[in-house]
Amino acid sequence: MIDLASVKRRFEDNHIRRVKLGAFDTDATLRGKYISIEKFWSAAESGLGFCDVIFGWDIGDVLYDNVKFTGWHTGYPDAHCRIDLESYRLVPWEPGTAFFLLDFCRTDGEPLSIAPRQVFQHVLARAAERGYTAHFSAEYEFFIFRETAQTLRDKHFGGLTPLTPGMFGYSVLRASANVDLVLETLEALAAFDVPLEGFHTETGPGVYEAAIAVGPGLVAADRAALFKTAVKEIAGRHNLTPTFMAKWNAALPGSSGHLHQSLSHAGDPENLFYADGGMSELMQQYIAGLVTNMPELTAVFCPTINSYKRTVPGAWAPVNATWGVDNRTTAVRAIPATQKSHQKSARVELRVTGADINPYLAMAASLAAGLDGIERKLELPPPTVNAYSGDAPALPRTLAEATGLFRQSRVARESLGEEFVDHYASTREWEVRQYEKAVTDWELARYFESV
Repeated sequence: MIDLASVKRRFEDNHIRRVKLGAFDTDATLRGKYISIEKFWSAAESGLGFCDVIFGWDIGDVLYDNVKFTGWHTGYPDAHCRIDLESYRLVPWEPGTAFFLLDFCRTDGEPLSIAPRQVFQHVLARAAERGYTAHFSAEYEFFIFRETAQTLRDKHFGGLTPLTPGMFGYSVLRASANVDLVLETLEALAAFDVPLEGFHTETGPGVYEAAIAVGPGLVAADRAALFKTAVKEIAGRHNLTPTFMAKWNAALPGSSGHLHQSLSHAGDPENLFYADGGMSELMQQYIAGLVTNMPELTAVFCPTINSYKRTVPGAWAPVNATWGVDNRTTAVRAIPATQKSHQKSARVELRVTGADINPYLAMAASLAAGLDGIERKLELPPPTVNAYSGDAPALPRTLAEATGLFRQSRVARESLGEEFVDHYASTREWEVRQYEKAVTDWELARYFESV
């Protein structure tokens, strides 16, 4: 446990001159600010206010007109926040800067039920009540461009120059050609307490894949959320811009955000998904819960309009609620350990999620689905060989369809909370409305001259 006395010692040892505070909104955008050391000491004891508009506007800072939590009808007041001292980090690319995450709470001190980090904490607490500790690891793919925020807009997000040309998955050559960026990224992330287990090029121009080290629930989610922001900040220092869109180009592979997960008993390192010769009964029930509840939780697993451009047949992304053993065409990939000495590796990989996820919400939803399978002792359907054929339940094809299912989801309302479900569904319905009004380049090219 980190207390104020230990924080003070760390500040002195690391010559901290300023503090950065942040919290992730519904779309996993980090919203934050710098505060003085003096302000930090008072806020660490009594908390501080943070305008609740971060849950009242969309990813482009446009105000929602359909949410109850905040709006013109409330006057956009401050929400109360507590500084999570356990989230302390040094920002290696900003010398003398310490970083902490914020937890939102209501005036009565109870957690704010629509804040993503608090939603995951709630589901983790439900797991703990049942004697389980959840372990997660996120695995992201992302493209890097030789562009800045200004050149992206000057080019209207077209004709962009990738970090490297060509399709070179697992290319030692391509990574070595950008060794300064690669090594700085690896070292800075480690110093920022976001350790990686692997980092390599993927198939596509300027695309990389990063596997973040496994950790207990909240630690893993913090790492996964901070990874994207950190990579953007590090790349920006090289006049580069990464994108975590699920599908930035129709002619290129999409960007996944796979979630590896397992369970242990609280205080016991033994992996409950391991069984001699295959999968434990608990692992089978967990997978059954994921498969059963996946269609109605897709709005969380695929949270943007763009998410559904990735989940199409033959694109290394699932299109239906399926599972298989070490099968990369299915929505859930079961990875059993073959030997007791390797039991830590027994896990479930959720493959429907893209790089555009909010990791707090995606991990919360997957854990809720898995626990539901355990509680109801659900039986696994037969494994799938080729997920692009067969009659498995189809996943929603649009955000609108997914949001409609999510609003009616029993497991979402029971595990994620009624207020969160209604708020989140409203934000996705807003997103759909914004898209429905947009005139796209595809429409112009197809119809402008010919109709």
